[in-house]
Amino acid sequence: MIACDGGRCALQGALTMVNVTALRDEGVRLFTAPEVTVDLAAVTEVDSTALSLLFEWRRAAHSAGRRIAFVNLPDNLRSLAALYGVTELLGEERGEGREA
Repeated sequence: MIACDGGRCALQGALTMVNVTALRDEGVRLFTAPEVTVDLAAVTEVDSTALSLLFEWRRAAHSAGRRIAFVNLPDNLRSLAALYGVTELLGEERGEGREA
């Protein structure tokens, strides 16, 4: 589930193969501000499709001339990104509750 207030959006719950397609479409529909920050602090579960989703949102934002930033990535998502060697591609920005 995604909740947005202007350019600040919060993702909540699981981010897995089961719901990644619906979340992709919901994000593309909701992320319309010129600059969007997606807060992942409330994400409870991830698998490798979560990385694909974040990259897809980044591509869609870039294609639309928008900027998207991700904050508060859960540790399990960071571990997956490190495992695949794509940590820097996520471009995580300092978020609430996390040290940069």
